[in-house]
Amino acid sequence: MTRRLLPIKLDSYKPLREVVAETLRDAIVNGVLKPGERLMEIQLAEELGVSRTPVRESIRKLELEGFVVMVPRRGTYVTDLSIKDINEVYEIRTVLDVLAAGLAAERITEEELEELERLLVQIGEFVEQNNMEQLIEFDTKFHDVLYRASRNDRLVGIINNLREQFTRFRSISMKYPGRMQNTVEEHTRLVEAIAQRNPDLAQQIAREHMENSEQTLLKEFDERRYPEESD
Repeated sequence: MTRRLLPIKLDSYKPLREVVAETLRDAIVNGVLKPGERLMEIQLAEELGVSRTPVRESIRKLELEGFVVMVPRRGTYVTDLSIKDINEVYEIRTVLDVLAAGLAAERITEEELEELERLLVQIGEFVEQNNMEQLIEFDTKFHDVLYRASRNDRLVGIINNLREQFTRFRSISMKYPGRMQNTVEEHTRLVEAIAQRNPDLAQQIAREHMENSEQTLLKEFDERRYPEESD
């Protein structure tokens, strides 16, 4: 058996099933576990150094999040992306992010604005270093500050419920050539609009950002399906 997953350190304060779920989710997002691949509980448990119970519980959680699908009498598989999946997620996220951007332009504090600007600098550095892992982490932090600045707890709650699906798509689109640099430029324009307290402009830029991200993901999706046509 070829080992691809590292054994889990059992010193985390989190419940084991959550640690296992995070590990498997990261492996799917990063392409270690590939779309269409069958997940075997015994093999995963051996690689991670845990019993089958937390693996089984984690797989059920990932199914609810849309990362895996359980096929009766056949097993569990990593879900493949479809154009329908991409369209549905971005329809939802565009509405949420546009709303958050407009509210943030009206309600953001000076401290939060400074935090966004600091995060922009750090994100730019990670782009130059081509540090994808840190880039995605700090891009997520950037959006979290933006959502918090909306001062709408229910909006933040809805976004958090969909966070993992957003993260999966973000990780894929960010790897597309040129997308990291474009993201920094779009974020910079968004922060400038928010700093100007211009909700209409902030919403416009947020919508453009989501549209560009979706189009990038669709390009990646097409190139995966028809690699010979992209050469």
